[in-house]
Amino acid sequence: MTERRVPSAREAAEAWESLFRAQVTVMRRLLADDIWGDLSMREYDVLFTLALAPGETLRLRELNENILMAQSSLSRMVERLEKRGLVRRHPAPEDGRGVLVSLTEEGSATQKELGRRHVRSIAHYVAPAMDADELTRLRELTETLRAAQSDIDDF
Repeated sequence: MTERRVPSAREAAEAWESLFRAQVTVMRRLLADDIWGDLSMREYDVLFTLALAPGETLRLRELNENILMAQSSLSRMVERLEKRGLVRRHPAPEDGRGVLVSLTEEGSATQKELGRRHVRSIAHYVAPAMDADELTRLRELTETLRAAQSDIDDF
């Protein structure tokens, strides 16, 4: 078994910078796409994250763990989405203190429609850049990076 070579700080920083810049470049194009209607991409991300959850429901705290946004900003966004009929907030039955957020039927339908458009946009910008094996490897690498964070102490 070969020993894993630990990368230098510079190698780690250069890889991160490359990943970050690639994401910024693609995200700018996705944000500029005329597919979002009257939702923002961040609002869509909330609907998408709920759609992935069992029963299309998460505690507000769990939703916040998956969204890159301050808790207070997310709470206000959920309130706006609820006023539009896309999500519903209700008390957690097991403790009464927690807040559950669920997709409504309209929210689920909206997520699915925007999701189809979003997938087409992603494919348009990403698929020509890499072959299927490269995309699989990219997904594996990013999943490894994400999963490892729970085992790495804070700085």
